[in-house]
Amino acid sequence: MRPTSFGSTSTDATSLEARALQALADPTRRSIFELLGRGPRSVRALAEDVPVSRPAVSQHLKVLRESGLVTVRAEGTRNVYALDPRGLGAVRDYFDQFWSAALTAFAAAVDRPGQPQDPNVPPGPYQEES
Repeated sequence: MRPTSFGSTSTDATSLEARALQALADPTRRSIFELLGRGPRSVRALAEDVPVSRPAVSQHLKVLRESGLVTVRAEGTRNVYALDPRGLGAVRDYFDQFWSAALTAFAAAVDRPGQPQDPNVPPGPYQEES
């Protein structure tokens, strides 16, 4: 087992964020995921907007559900699928770590006094010309 970026442990790709990212690697699943971002839908409604059969949509939804990105609830005789905020949170946390690191590096670069000016970049409105 190895630690993940969120302090949990995983074996290879079994962590929630890894399973979610693997699920979204498929373009059809990503399309279904994006459609669910607009609001909950049934398999039938989803199948109308993607180029695969209803059984294929059901299989894609199963993968999305097992990866923690989608929830399902019975509504009469049909199942209605929606995005799962917990799974989305794990994926967002995963990507936020890179954003935080980039912002920290940017702040450190900006705060460094005496940075040499790139001669190919004209000075900004608050910079002195060299």
